[in-house]
Amino acid sequence: MAWVNSAEALNSLPPEWPDDLLPAIQRRVRQSAHKIVALDDDPTGTQTVHGVYVLTQWPTGALCAELKNEPPAFYLLTNTRSLLPAEAQARNRMIGQNLGEAMQRTGREVVVVSRSDSTLRGHFPGEVDALADALPVDFDAWLIVPFFLEGGRYTIHDVHYVDEGGVLVPAGETAFAKDAAFGYTASNLRAWVEEKTRGRWPANEVASIGMDTIRRGGPAAVTERLLSLPRRSVCVVNAASYRDLEVLALGLMEAGAQGRRYLYRTAASFVRVRAGIAPRALLTRADLALPDTGGGLFVVG
Repeated sequence: MAWVNSAEALNSLPPEWPDDLLPAIQRRVRQSAHKIVALDDDPTGTQTVHGVYVLTQWPTGALCAELKNEPPAFYLLTNTRSLLPAEAQARNRMIGQNLGEAMQRTGREVVVVSRSDSTLRGHFPGEVDALADALPVDFDAWLIVPFFLEGGRYTIHDVHYVDEGGVLVPAGETAFAKDAAFGYTASNLRAWVEEKTRGRWPANEVASIGMDTIRRGGPAAVTERLLSLPRRSVCVVNAASYRDLEVLALGLMEAGAQGRRYLYRTAASFVRVRAGIAPRALLTRADLALPDTGGGLFVVG
């Protein structure tokens, strides 16, 4: 598969949707009874958000308390990428069961995101299967959204790319794809789903939301595409900017208002947009409230 110049590839795409959709997303998040719950398979998934809680344990009581809180989202640090497949599935299944009980106790609906690696390493489909089986929700489809702007991961024409020094390299041709535990060969996400599910979803049966739909059609076209998905299908999403994710999120919210429910396997960028969290600048020295004297300890994951 061809390697392409990053700037040329991105400039060749249709123009982004012209409207800033984050305010509309934030309004709908405030009006919604749904809470976003992101299960994070390693400690890096919160790097795109701020002002949210991160739980490292998930007893039902703790989940009930978080479902009652105001912030639109919270994270569960499952750390399952460090586990064997059966252990990762068991942890996701337990979380799904506890979360389902918390939903019943609080009457709060949830949007569940299985947050994993933007270079496609992780326990897929096992973790998503376990969640789908354990949660008391009949999901209409799974959505695969590995776009991660901060790391230079783009999905264009269904092919997932990694930006390496200004060149877009198909993910299946990178060192990430040779991972001993999570290796793969496909760069086209539809073929990747077939590969990882061992043919359960053949590539020609995996749906796609393309760049033309997102950038030319906008949220209404995304909603129409979502509503057309076959029941219990898998759909990959193309994205090359945060505006693309805004279009996706607003389309998803409208489809949700019409009764559709989706389970997500995504990288870190998606959660911030779907939760309506505005971006913020990097922390400064003043933000850290450092003492004038003495020492301190920074722990960096």
